[in-house]
Amino acid sequence: MTGAMATGELESARVTRILRDDIVLGRRAPGSRLVERDIAAELNVSRLPVREAIRALVGEGIVVSRPRTWATVREFTLRDIHDFGEVREAIETLIFVFAAERHDERGLARVRGAYEREVAAAEAGDHDAARTAAAEFHEIVAELAGNEMLTELIGVFVTRLRWLFGQHDDLPAMAEEHRVILEALEARDTETLRRVIPVHLAGGQEIAKRRLTAGTYSI
Repeated sequence: MTGAMATGELESARVTRILRDDIVLGRRAPGSRLVERDIAAELNVSRLPVREAIRALVGEGIVVSRPRTWATVREFTLRDIHDFGEVREAIETLIFVFAAERHDERGLARVRGAYEREVAAAEAGDHDAARTAAAEFHEIVAELAGNEMLTELIGVFVTRLRWLFGQHDDLPAMAEEHRVILEALEARDTETLRRVIPVHLAGGQEIAKRRLTAGTYSI
């Protein structure tokens, strides 16, 4: 790989990360247009990495590309939320159970670190940082589950899940739920996890439904 190619790939990855975070954290609203030249000027890059980033986010399911018009941030429906919620509950409950059975101390330390960052951000009122740390909490646990098939399945729609179910307003309450989950992980208490994970995920699903119904799916 030449230096120019490597630089171009890094630039595309950076632009993809910025746009993904803007969408997931609500800085770009559902239905808003993603105009290549405007984004390129905003990020001080050429239009090529912007085009590649938009293509990547179409693949992740959070951007819609229409022929001969602008790409837009995807607008989800109540049915989308319901369908994703059902799939997420089944897969993530398994993930947390497997992680409880298979984790090691190094892995648990990473989960604790994400939890502690979430708590600190929640106490500081930093919504973006708290939500990002909460997402990392779930992503690290998925790694600890040690099941490549589950990792592949969750990877197909992880960005959509972060966006749909990651916009909690009550940050301390979310951190408290993660504290309970972390304690169950540490104790390898799979029965508690089978009980609390569906409840934990259902809370996020209800928030997503309320935001969509109220037309306030960004902050």
